[in-house]
Amino acid sequence: MLYELIAVVRPGNVSEVREIARTTGSLILQQGGVIRGLTNWGPFTLPKPTRKHQATHHRGHYFLMRFDAQSNAQHLLKKTLNLDPRMIRFNVVKMGETLKEIAEVEGKAPWGRRDDDGVDAEFGGRSRASFGDDI
Repeated sequence: MLYELIAVVRPGNVSEVREIARTTGSLILQQGGVIRGLTNWGPFTLPKPTRKHQATHHRGHYFLMRFDAQSNAQHLLKKTLNLDPRMIRFNVVKMGETLKEIAEVEGKAPWGRRDDDGVDAEFGGRSRASFGDDI
């Protein structure tokens, strides 16, 4: 089954993000899974202040990982990430079960998407850069 992990790590040190991504990847590989892609979205302001591990966070470093694995690998991944104090938030979503459903899914997932007119649909026609550091 194809899963997508979207994770938010406390900002500040890129090596922490790399280490969490490496740990996540090795857990998936140890359980017999395959990593399709890893995308670093970078640091952003969180939609709302989030309290985790006795700290309030206003910014976070986002990354996305797509992987094929059995459900037990996904459960182990959730357990491990819940215990990591560097994690602010994460979510694992099942993208598909059959080969027909997931055959066209790419490994990389760039930030934002464009509609048929070439306009950035995520930001109402504005470029991501025009928002500055707020996103």
